[in-house]
Amino acid sequence: MPIIHAVILAAGKGTRMYSDSPKVLHQLGGLPMLEHVIRTARQMENVKLHVVTGFGSRQICDYFTGQTDLNWVTQEQQLGTGHAVAQAMPFIPADDAIVLVLCGDVPLIKASTIAELVNNAGADSMSLLTLITETPFGLGRILRGVDNHVQAIVEEKDADDEQRRIKEINTGIMAIPAKRLSKWLSRIDNRNKQGEYYLTDVIALAVADDCAIHTKVIHDHFEVQGINDKYQLALLERHYQMNKAEELAKQGTTLRDPARIDIRGELICGRDVEIDVNAIFEGKVRLGDRVHIGPNVVIRDSDIAADSEILANSHIEGASIGAKCQVGPFARLRPGAVLREGAKIGNFVEIKASIVGKGSRANHFAYIGDAEIGAGTNIGAGTIFCNYDGAEKHKTIIGDGVFIGSNSTLVAPVTIAANAFVAAGSTVNGDVPAGNLAVGRGKQRNISGWKRPQKRPKTE
Repeated sequence: MPIIHAVILAAGKGTRMYSDSPKVLHQLGGLPMLEHVIRTARQMENVKLHVVTGFGSRQICDYFTGQTDLNWVTQEQQLGTGHAVAQAMPFIPADDAIVLVLCGDVPLIKASTIAELVNNAGADSMSLLTLITETPFGLGRILRGVDNHVQAIVEEKDADDEQRRIKEINTGIMAIPAKRLSKWLSRIDNRNKQGEYYLTDVIALAVADDCAIHTKVIHDHFEVQGINDKYQLALLERHYQMNKAEELAKQGTTLRDPARIDIRGELICGRDVEIDVNAIFEGKVRLGDRVHIGPNVVIRDSDIAADSEILANSHIEGASIGAKCQVGPFARLRPGAVLREGAKIGNFVEIKASIVGKGSRANHFAYIGDAEIGAGTNIGAGTIFCNYDGAEKHKTIIGDGVFIGSNSTLVAPVTIAANAFVAAGSTVNGDVPAGNLAVGRGKQRNISGWKRPQKRPKTE
């Protein structure tokens, strides 16, 4: 199989996006649209990737830092698609390689589609992806001869009235023999209404040179939809999300409303998972068998084991939740939160970089940070783990079977050993031995004759 050189065009400014960010960095499904195209291209065998950037080159390159298989090509002046591809040609040997042209703002192109295009291209043939649409306005039209073979592509601004009635349009995606493409690019000019060098002009040159042109005609406009403004981005986002919802449902996940779920990354579900409305999944999320996700929940980069339940309005990021746990409603688990089997975290509890042991619980209004909590421990309402001294973080260690009374303050570093009891309202800043009762309260005084403060009378 010849080497495939995928040239991804990503130089446009995207004026209609009204944004300081390059168009191709705007996100769809939690990823920049350019990343969708790159990931699809990587599914090809024997592929080399060239990304042509222009506006916002530094921002784009910075985002993809560390992806060493990308060859960055700069188009200093945006003089058209033909000019853009020409900038990449010095990096592509003029041999039997195939140049696959992709568009950085067409994020939903399928790997199977581009594989078919590449397979139909060779030393003496090229392939072209076209779309039949009832709304071809603004797009280049495919001109076919009496034998139905492609003869040329005409951009709408250069088309006559008859040509504008054609419903087959150019998608901008094509596979071309590298050896021939170099010669054709040197022959195109910018004598057109936009004053640009059109890549589409190579089609007529290919016909003149007896190069066979194969077409793959599709009817799904979403697959080849380019994004030029925020409304198109929103429409494609909803299409993408509905496709993801359909995949989940067909794999056995119960969705209370498929139109009200957002998957902005990778979501892996076990059997009999239920997801309520307005749930958002970001990064990589795994849900075990029989997990229930309540409404308005946000989960990012987390694992949730079997039979656990996440109640409404909870926010979970970078957490590992064991089997048979309950979280929420209105709970927040931050990176490094680990819940062992059967743990229960209730409303308005926040956990960060802490391990909550098997069967332990914090049911209401608590902050747990930088802690290790054993099994069967109760954290009372209003408990605060004071883990930060203004300069450094410190750890709190709590053993099995401990009871922390309501409104307690645990000043780290501190260790509370197994089966100890902390009285409600205590400030604990020293270790508590196993089985001890810790009482850290100021002495109560009752003052007779005390008068409550009074509001001052209003003066005119």
